[in-house]
Amino acid sequence: MTSIWLDRRTPFTSDPFEPDTRYDTVVAGAGLTGLVTALLLARSGQSVLVLEARHPGAVTTGNTTAKVTLLQGTFLSQLARQYSRKQVQAYVDGNREGQSWLLRYLEEQDVPFQRRDAYTYAASAQGTEKLREEIGAATTALLDVDYVRDAGLPFPVHGAVRMRNQAQINPLDVLDALVADIRSRGGRIVSGVRLRDVTGDSPSAVRTDRGSVRADKVVLATGIPVLDRGLYFAKLKPSRSYAAALQLQEDQAPPPGMYISVEQPTHSLRDYEVDGRNLLLVGGHGHQVGRTESEKAHLAGLLDWAGKHYPGAVTTHTWSAQDYMPTNLMPFFGKLPRGKGQIYFGTGYNKWGMTNAVAAALGISADILGGQVPWADTIHHRITSPAGAFSAVTLNAGVAARMATDWGKVSAGGRKIDGLKRGTDQAPPAPVAAGPSDAAAPPEGQGKVYRDGNRPVAVSTVDGITCRLSAVCTHLGGILHWNDNERSWDCPLHGSRFTNEGQLLEGPATKDLPEAGTA
Repeated sequence: MTSIWLDRRTPFTSDPFEPDTRYDTVVAGAGLTGLVTALLLARSGQSVLVLEARHPGAVTTGNTTAKVTLLQGTFLSQLARQYSRKQVQAYVDGNREGQSWLLRYLEEQDVPFQRRDAYTYAASAQGTEKLREEIGAATTALLDVDYVRDAGLPFPVHGAVRMRNQAQINPLDVLDALVADIRSRGGRIVSGVRLRDVTGDSPSAVRTDRGSVRADKVVLATGIPVLDRGLYFAKLKPSRSYAAALQLQEDQAPPPGMYISVEQPTHSLRDYEVDGRNLLLVGGHGHQVGRTESEKAHLAGLLDWAGKHYPGAVTTHTWSAQDYMPTNLMPFFGKLPRGKGQIYFGTGYNKWGMTNAVAAALGISADILGGQVPWADTIHHRITSPAGAFSAVTLNAGVAARMATDWGKVSAGGRKIDGLKRGTDQAPPAPVAAGPSDAAAPPEGQGKVYRDGNRPVAVSTVDGITCRLSAVCTHLGGILHWNDNERSWDCPLHGSRFTNEGQLLEGPATKDLPEAGTA
C-alpha cells in the first residue's frame, strides 16, 4: 500500500552520516514537525542535523489526507468540555499561527496549494446536535463559521458547519521544499539512520544504529517519542485509519470542499488533481492499532461506502496512516521530562497534524532559541481534567489487561490466533498452543502467532517467503498482532509496527524484531 503522495517519486538522496561530529541541534524525524523545526533553527544560524530512520514523509506526513484547516471535525467542542475558554483559545491560536506560517511559506516557495471551504457534516438527525455544539465552541474561539443545509455532497445530509477559505496540500511537495531550504542553509538530512538513545549532559551523545553524534539540543519529531522519559506512550492511544484515491466516472466530480462526518465510522473527502485527472480522496474507518480482527475489513468498509455514493469509481491508491490521540485531548510539545532541558518533542495531534505539527515546531524552536509564544505557554500550563485523567486510567488499564491476557495465553498454552478469523472489530487475544500444524507456514499474505516451548513465535508468509520472528514487541513486551492489510506485525499496547521480516516501521520501539529463538 502506497499513498498517492509517496507514489511515483524519485528516491530520496541522503546526506552522508558522519559519526563523532557535533551539532547545535539534532532533529529525529523528517516529517512536517521535524523539518519545520529544523528550518527555523537553521534560519537562526544553528548547525542542524536531521536523522530519519526511513525517508522524509515515510510515516504520518506522507500518509495524511493533508487538510490545512482550523475546522477540525468536532474537536473544538470536545476540548471545550474539558478545558477553560483560555486553553481552547490557545489551541486555536496555535493552529491559526501554524496554518498561517505554512501557507505563507508555500506562497514564498511557489509550492501549489488549493483554497477550499471546510465542512463538518451530519449524515443523521442525531448528528446535528454535535454540529450545534461545534458552532458554539468555534464561535467562542473567534472562528468564523456558519451552518449550511446543503454542503455540496452527492448524498443527503442533515446540515453542516462550514469554515471558508481553508486549504489542502500535497504534503510531499511541502517536504521537498523544506528539505531544499534546510540544505541551502547548511543543514544536513540523513535517511536510513535510527535514533536509539540520548545520554549525558550538553553536548548530549545522540546514539544511533550507525554510531553517535553530539548535540546541545535534541528534538524528537518521531510521531510518538522514542525515548520513554515522560511515559508518553501511556498518555497516547495509537489509531490507524484508511484512505483511498478514486478516479470517478466522466459524469461524476469530487465535491467542491473538504469534508468530515460527525458520525462513526468517520468519512473524510477532498479532491486532488494529478496528471490532468481530478481524483476523489476518501478516508476514515479507523481503529486502535493492533486491536481489530481484520484491517482489510476496515479498508473494504471505506471503499464500499465510497462505491455506494460514487458508483463505478476506480480505486487508484489505498493506504493507511497512524496517529496518536492524547487521553487529555491537548497535543504535547516542548521539553521532554527528565531530558535535562536538552530534549524537546511534539506528539498527539489528534489527526490534525498539518496545523498542529507546524504549531509544535514554532513552539519548540522558540523554546530552543529563547523566544516566548503566549499560546504555547498557556498550553504548557494546562491542568488535566477529571475526564482526561479517567481516559488515561481507562487506556492503561486496557493495556495492562491486554498484556496480561496475551501472556497468560502463552503461558497456559491457549488456542492459536492465526489472523484468518473475521467478523468482529475486536481482535481476540493472541497466542497459542504449539503443535506441528501451528508451526507450519501460513498461506500467502497471512501470519499467526504460536508457542515454541515458552517462546511466542510470529510466523508469516509474504511474497512466497516465510519468516519466523519473536512475537514479543521490542518496546515493552506486548504480543504482536498480524495486520492483514499492511502485512505487518503490530503491537496492540502502544502501536509499534514491524515488517513481516522484523524491521521496525514506527512507534515507540527503537529495535527490530529478532529472529525466533534468538531473543
